[in-house]
Amino acid sequence: MKRTVLKASALAIAGASMLALSGPASAQEVGACLITKTDINPFFVKMKEGATAKAGELGVELSTYAGKIDGDHETQVQAIESCIASGAKGILLTASDTKAIVPAVKKARDAGILVIALDTPLEPIDSADATFATDNFKAGELIGQWAAKTLGDEAQNAKIALLDLAPSQPSVDVLRNQGFLQGFGIDLKDENMIGDEDDARIVGNDVTSGNEEGGRKAMENLLQKDPDINVVYTINEPAAAGAYEALKSFGKEADVLIVSVDGGCPGVQNVKEGIIGATSQQYPLLMASMGIEAIKKYAESGELPETSPGLDFFNTGVTLVTDKPVEGVESIDSEEGLDRCWG
Repeated sequence: MKRTVLKASALAIAGASMLALSGPASAQEVGACLITKTDINPFFVKMKEGATAKAGELGVELSTYAGKIDGDHETQVQAIESCIASGAKGILLTASDTKAIVPAVKKARDAGILVIALDTPLEPIDSADATFATDNFKAGELIGQWAAKTLGDEAQNAKIALLDLAPSQPSVDVLRNQGFLQGFGIDLKDENMIGDEDDARIVGNDVTSGNEEGGRKAMENLLQKDPDINVVYTINEPAAAGAYEALKSFGKEADVLIVSVDGGCPGVQNVKEGIIGATSQQYPLLMASMGIEAIKKYAESGELPETSPGLDFFNTGVTLVTDKPVEGVESIDSEEGLDRCWG
């Protein structure tokens, strides 16, 4: 388990006793944890930057933890145990397994710790005290609509590869996948499940672990199934970069639309370079900084975060980024996307 600690208050006293789990806390007593899926993916790197900066600003002592790879559930459970033992007032969590992590989260909440899910809702969503996230279904829907309108009439003859995250189908995986399919015009059988659709345009699904090597291997697998794939959905931009490299090795990179979700600076640069056709940009730095603010407020007043109107989470926003806009789908170009990337 990888761990770093930020001493965000110059007044913090070494060896101080653990925090009380109830009642007001002064600024130098507030401890928080950030637990991400990995510390390699640029998305989580930016999330850590946002949490670290806000913790320093507010005088919060932040401990950060990360899994070895996306899907490393056990390391996240160990991190939660460490946060409970340290007397943290709040935990910010991007769960690798959104169902299996629930008992560990309950243990933290029972100890009086505020638990906020970032980007990836737990299952059920109210297993956490709050969720700060992109509307991941909407993010998928935007790239699905863009792909379908870009193809026009040929969308009816598309051959689609779906490069997902993990076999456990965490909530973020399902939401993005199902949003894309609905946006493309494909009937969802069970919107809470990946892979039960019977549309002949779907060549198949494979998992990527959310990284470039996984994207490359998944793309190679699906090309063996059908070499005429012309639309590729990817769970995130590292997976998209790997898919592109696989397509390029087969000489097919110019014939395929690749769409993705994240909107990180490297991913938006890939839009600018024509590697990715369109991506849905989200804002992890904002998620994390808001999470630290919420923990500070909870420590001082016991006040819980609110949700966005009409939703069961706080929506931190999503924007389609493409240099080939289509009618009826609002978007920004890659230059604006690079200006905004991961605020």
